[in-house]
Amino acid sequence: MNTPAHIALNLLCIGRNDSPAVLLPVALGALLPDVPIFIFYGVEKLIFGVPESVIWSQSYYQPGWQNVIALSHSLPLMLLGISLSLWGRSQLGLLLFSSMILHVAGDLPLHHDDAHRHFFPLSNWRFISPVSYWDPRYYGNIVSVMEAIAVLISCGWLWRVYHSKLSQAGVLLIGSLYVVYLIYVALVWA
Repeated sequence: MNTPAHIALNLLCIGRNDSPAVLLPVALGALLPDVPIFIFYGVEKLIFGVPESVIWSQSYYQPGWQNVIALSHSLPLMLLGISLSLWGRSQLGLLLFSSMILHVAGDLPLHHDDAHRHFFPLSNWRFISPVSYWDPRYYGNIVSVMEAIAVLISCGWLWRVYHSKLSQAGVLLIGSLYVVYLIYVALVWA
């Protein structure tokens, strides 16, 4: 899934309490697994000027980048974080790592050629899903529409549930980032 979709759906699943103590770790946990991918893309595109076709067909699969991305999508490390949070009685940690695990649960069935190693560093195994969130060869044209509808419904529902202006502004930001992403995809990748 796309990162704004992870944030919207994670908030819908475990961030219904209109409190910064809940919303911030849930939103951050939904974002964190993809941060290395943003850094990767920024370095390849903005610093090295690598063409889009090379970024996603070659650079993305370089072992160094794959290891960093695998670490940020690692269920064993997230479960360690949950364990430490339970031991330390950290509500923030529980929400953060639960949201990261939910992010991985959303990614697992929606990555085909670009599947992550979710059990790294214990295993290099990848679940190669028959479905992709973006690749039309693997139903990406259907899944991407379903994702957009899910984000729209989630943002609408969260807008109604959240009463603070700050929380509503966050929902508006998530929806706006999703629209900006779709425009970027249409302009650059289409």
